[in-house]
Amino acid sequence: MRKSHFFRTMTIWLCLIMTVSLLGGCAGNSNQKKNDSQDNQAGMTFKPGTYTAESKGKEGPIKVEVTFSESELTDIKIISASETAGIGDKAIETLKEQIITGQTLAVDAISGASETSEGLLLAVEDAVKQAGGDVTAFKSNPVSKAGGGKTEQMAADVVVVGAGASGVSAAVSAADKGATVIIIEKTATIGGASNLSWAGKFYNSSAAVNDGLKVNVENEIANWIVNNHWRVDAAAIRQYVTKSGETYDWLAEKGYQTSFLNFFGEQLHVLPAYDSRQDILRKMLAESVEANGGHVITETTAKKLITGSNGEVTGVVAEKADGTTLEISAKSVVMATGGYAANKEMVKEAFGFEGINGGLGQNIGEGLQMAWEAGAKIPDNFGGQMLHQTLARATSKLKEQYTSFEASYPLMLSYLPNFMNVGPSGARFRDEAATLESVAAANTSAFNGPYHMVIVSQSQLDALTAQGMNGVQAPKLPGMPPEFYADFQDQFKLETPWANAQQVFDDMVKNGDGYKGDTIEELAANAGMDVTVFTEAFNNYQKAIKTGVDTEFGKTKEYLQSMGESGPYYAIIAEINNLGSVGGLLVNTKFQVLNNSRVPVTGLYAVGLESEGVLFNDTYVGNGVGIGYSFTSGRLGGENAASNALAK
Repeated sequence: MRKSHFFRTMTIWLCLIMTVSLLGGCAGNSNQKKNDSQDNQAGMTFKPGTYTAESKGKEGPIKVEVTFSESELTDIKIISASETAGIGDKAIETLKEQIITGQTLAVDAISGASETSEGLLLAVEDAVKQAGGDVTAFKSNPVSKAGGGKTEQMAADVVVVGAGASGVSAAVSAADKGATVIIIEKTATIGGASNLSWAGKFYNSSAAVNDGLKVNVENEIANWIVNNHWRVDAAAIRQYVTKSGETYDWLAEKGYQTSFLNFFGEQLHVLPAYDSRQDILRKMLAESVEANGGHVITETTAKKLITGSNGEVTGVVAEKADGTTLEISAKSVVMATGGYAANKEMVKEAFGFEGINGGLGQNIGEGLQMAWEAGAKIPDNFGGQMLHQTLARATSKLKEQYTSFEASYPLMLSYLPNFMNVGPSGARFRDEAATLESVAAANTSAFNGPYHMVIVSQSQLDALTAQGMNGVQAPKLPGMPPEFYADFQDQFKLETPWANAQQVFDDMVKNGDGYKGDTIEELAANAGMDVTVFTEAFNNYQKAIKTGVDTEFGKTKEYLQSMGESGPYYAIIAEINNLGSVGGLLVNTKFQVLNNSRVPVTGLYAVGLESEGVLFNDTYVGNGVGIGYSFTSGRLGGENAASNALAK
């Protein structure tokens, strides 16, 4: 696909979204709409009382009690919810206020918490029905934006767009250099994807060296360049490898203390407790940005970069949650908007990937679009993604029926090399030992199609029921991220028998998240595979098991475990988790954004994921690099942006 075609397509697509959003905001603020809203609300009637309703959120069910008078919805109480702290829970509180104040369900999903938002709205809609209310009318009452039509002027030395790990780091380091900084964030949450991350890599940090683990810098850099086929910026890689260790100490001094972990010879640094991270980052901003006369503005979305007569970037136009337009002038603008992984159409067109977005829902690419419109180059390696985990489609629904351990049976098998893996057509596509490494597992699957299937026989299921994963001779525990098994740590052992395994897998099929067949031909037909293709692949695999020699993919004998001689057989639908897009803007080692001539766009900087394309070729292959680079690029990029601003 030509870059020019992609640029035109995305320009039209994003412009349409922005236009619809703006038109919707204008309509919501017209006097006619206000009068209509008042008329609708005046005519609403309910059966007074409190009604219980439930719907599915991102992390599990959201249960509410909604109270009505004869004419109004008066209260919403959250009975139970397990939404992400600092993201989903804040979205719930914001939506509750909007629904009650506006007497409407016509509220926008909260950026970064769309699934949570939808879950709450569906639960309240159910309660409206129970109370005999007119759901259509309740949905038609528009939300008026108090600031609609107002414009405010602001100014700073540096404005940072996005308050994730890279944005906060950029804002803090710029303020520490003496710059006045304004940082804006489209959600109510500070920290972005770092609030969900596990660990970062800070090469040769003082903690790593003190622990006796030191990386040979020159070997690391040379191997990195070769492994990415030389299609990277060698200077950018060198800067990260040699400077990231300093970021560990910098973060520690700021109160963001990470813990060093020798992870099988890799230098990883585990981030602070999940529920403490946002508070620490807010404190960092308060002590640097706000203490130096700057501002931290949340629930405010950047819409456009302001440019001068010579193409220089001189500020940002943004919109607050109440509809107020902010025109912020600045000498340096730092883009830290987190990429576009939540934009399914954009990811598919740029990379051909159709898996799961495991990152944040607000990252749909507007920051890139704004920078491109201001003259930034679309990099030649544009499209790479951070494919990093395998997911079983069955897990979510099964968790509503079983314990977390039992619900994770299909997921755990997707991380073991002992099972046959096939693509949508039914063809086997890899040595299943690739499942032992997260990046290898993710990319081999994604290259094969939107999902793959893990084949499990009845005899294997019986062995799991009796002896747990030891029954199928698993070489080690599934290499899932710690948060995947945190709530069943005590049972997460090779020897733990898999109680109810048969029923769990049958319910997986009943829920539409897997397939079953008494014969391999029936399984293929039920799963939509080509029967001939799957039959041939299955017979070849059975031959490899019997001979101990896999002539197709070279799978070792120890992983070629017997599947028995009869069915039934199950197919687990496994999908790949995309933690974020990689790149989109080309930067130099000062994190200045470059134009088509590879010359800096004056006044424009980029840090974090949007600048990460200089490190990788077509996809992310690091472990901990994403978060380590976010903090490091933010720290260094903020310093450079401040130096530029203060020199003017």
